Amino acid sequence: MPVSALGLAMAAAVVHALWNVLLARSRDVEAATAVALPCALVVWAPAVVATWRVEASAWPYIVASGCLELAYFVLLVLGYRVAELSVVYPIARGVAPVLVLLAAVVVLGRSASALQVLGVVLVGVGVMLVRGLRGGGPGALLGLCVALTIASYTLVDKTGVTHAAPLAYLELAMLFPALGYPALVAAVRGPSVLRRGFTLPTIAAGIASFGAYELVLLALQRAPAAPVAAVRESSVVIAALLARRYLREPVGRARLAGAAAVAGGIAALALG
Repeated sequence: MPVSALGLAMAAAVVHALWNVLLARSRDVEAATAVALPCALVVWAPAVVATWRVEASAWPYIVASGCLELAYFVLLVLGYRVAELSVVYPIARGVAPVLVLLAAVVVLGRSASALQVLGVVLVGVGVMLVRGLRGGGPGALLGLCVALTIASYTLVDKTGVTHAAPLAYLELAMLFPALGYPALVAAVRGPSVLRRGFTLPTIAAGIASFGAYELVLLALQRAPAAPVAAVRESSVVIAALLARRYLREPVGRARLAGAAAVAGGIAALALG
């Protein structure tokens, strides 16, 4: 793997973990997310226009992905409201690729390699360490629900992105959650609550959410997908460390070891 691609993949991991921590750290996670999403669309719009390519055949995938992305953010924000990031994030990011692999095996009849089986085992062990002996409570359940949405839109996007430029596809897919989520928050809690979300960390989180994806795209231009994906998922460990440092979460040796096991399992799945 070229050094440049390694650096970009690592940067993507850091940025992805960072935007999640920025949202989880905000005083009002719902308001912050409702502001971050449309801000990201506006900031990245010039780059999208410069690389615009969308075929008519992309629209069914864009609509499906947009619905799944909205569900993703609703569940993720709920998870960060009721539980710790160091529980929700590793479970969500770790279980998602396992579900994608299971879909490929069960639905498409593909076989799993020994390395991928090892990856599933590592993710399972990691999840148990992350959630702890008490089962992780609602955070573990919501993490699993988030994982299901990630796996679903991953399967949709894998085909959908072949019919459009990646950034244009992402911008259009995110249009539904960027408009739908603020509307949902305003309808439930009143429009005035959105003002709480206009902070610099929130805007930075929105920009970073798209930036992480752009860094992955740049890395993929320089190296195969498998090693890029493997390195990128070090975000699971980075997020746990950031949660301990900035969110004051009780990330002890067991939870940190669990996050590392999840990251290792994802890497095995990607490389297998």
